[in-house]
Amino acid sequence: MNHVVLYQPEIPQNTGNIMRTCVAINAKLHLIKPLGFSLEEKYLKRAAANYLEHLDYVVHDSIEAFFAKEKGDYYFLSRYGMKSPDALDVSNADTVRYFFFGSESTGIPKAILRPHIETCFRLPMSGHIRSLNLANTVAIVMYEVMRQQDYPGLERFEPEYYKGKDYLIK
Repeated sequence: MNHVVLYQPEIPQNTGNIMRTCVAINAKLHLIKPLGFSLEEKYLKRAAANYLEHLDYVVHDSIEAFFAKEKGDYYFLSRYGMKSPDALDVSNADTVRYFFFGSESTGIPKAILRPHIETCFRLPMSGHIRSLNLANTVAIVMYEVMRQQDYPGLERFEPEYYKGKDYLIK
């Protein structure tokens, strides 16, 4: 199973969009405190739309509490990572994996990254910017993970209870 871990997220709209992505890919979301917003905030619910009822998430009081409880393979997005997501072999969908993303303003502290340097990665981008929007980054990375795993448990076509896979040819 794939897990998305947000280390001290600050912007509720980003977290709401990431919640929606987690529902779309059947990933569990972990939020590491402190959070820069209340989980009751209207922007969070608005960004997550009406998908919150399908979200599997947990809030951890600290990174230490997270590591004490959650076991598996850890991967860290950092602009200092030395490989891109496609270089990671995350093809076995049965492995428990946690993908960490840092706060919007400061990322993940060096003290957390250093022991995991072999599993730090970055998105390739031009030298004109330092980073992309957090919600966009999570979507890019997690869909690469899902691609490598051949999209387990995801619908490849529009479900019939919506408009169905033949909608465009009818």
